[in-house]
Amino acid sequence: MDPGRIMEVGMGFFASKTLLSATELGVFSELAAGPATADVLGERLGICTRARHDFLDGLVALGFLEREGNGGGSLYRNAPDSDLFLDRNKPTYIGGILEMANSRLYPFWSDLTEALRTGAPQNEIKHTGRGMFEELYADPDRLEQFMHAMCGVSAGNFHALADTFDFGRYATVCDVGGATGQLSTILAERHPHLQCTTCDLPAVRPIAERAIVAAGVSDRVTAAELDFFAEPIPQADVITMGMILHDWNLDRKRHLIRSAYDALPDGGAFIVIEALIDDARRENVFGLMMSLNMLIEFGDAFDYTGADFAGWCHEAGFHEVEMVPLTGPSSAGIAYK
Repeated sequence: MDPGRIMEVGMGFFASKTLLSATELGVFSELAAGPATADVLGERLGICTRARHDFLDGLVALGFLEREGNGGGSLYRNAPDSDLFLDRNKPTYIGGILEMANSRLYPFWSDLTEALRTGAPQNEIKHTGRGMFEELYADPDRLEQFMHAMCGVSAGNFHALADTFDFGRYATVCDVGGATGQLSTILAERHPHLQCTTCDLPAVRPIAERAIVAAGVSDRVTAAELDFFAEPIPQADVITMGMILHDWNLDRKRHLIRSAYDALPDGGAFIVIEALIDDARRENVFGLMMSLNMLIEFGDAFDYTGADFAGWCHEAGFHEVEMVPLTGPSSAGIAYK
């Protein structure tokens, strides 16, 4: 018996916070321009002399940086995956979700034990009386940061869905809770025959419209306003929800599924993109941890298995449901009317 795994997980916040701080400071974006010594990089990023070598060598040991040489004159450079995914100047940047984890989730997770005992959310609502979405929508700059964070973590799944699902049979798509319109723009770029609508609350519409214009697909993608608990979902051949359903309790999940069913024609498809937990609840670590994150954020919200999703969809009237793997721990749940 070896306690190594226990120690690795138990002290895992050491490594996590090192990566989060590196992203916050812009280490990877700075090194994308070329290798640098610890002193040069430290001066550029405002890292004190005492911390430079421990911090950068820790990133080397973790595999996020590479180092040429030993000692004070050593040159640090990005590891290939860090250069691709953690340089803010690349379209492949996923660091937005890490920036949000650093500024919001990291401190909230220190109260996980309280959440487990009380079932109450541990986010902004404890300090301000307003929940996560109320706080975000009250601050346009913070809202846009959150939206771009979601873009980074969702891009791979959206591209995978665009490649694997047969959109050729359909003419219209409505993405519910579409944020910046990322899924709609990806689908419009990949499938020129599609007309797409991205729907979200009024504060989000200007953010989406800017992104749609920048992507050059404003002739085929429209941003619309929608409060999906107060209004019906617009009719379309395909209804999509990317990381939306897990934000809500069971009653609200069922409400959204019924709303999607009502908005679809016969033969239409309802697609959710989530870190769907494996049916035995033994393997998808990220999905299970994300469900704990929903506890911290909302109290009664939770992630779910493919079997859960299929059961709710059959209750609503869908006749066929399938699960399609996307990237990493994520999958698409697809229900056909």
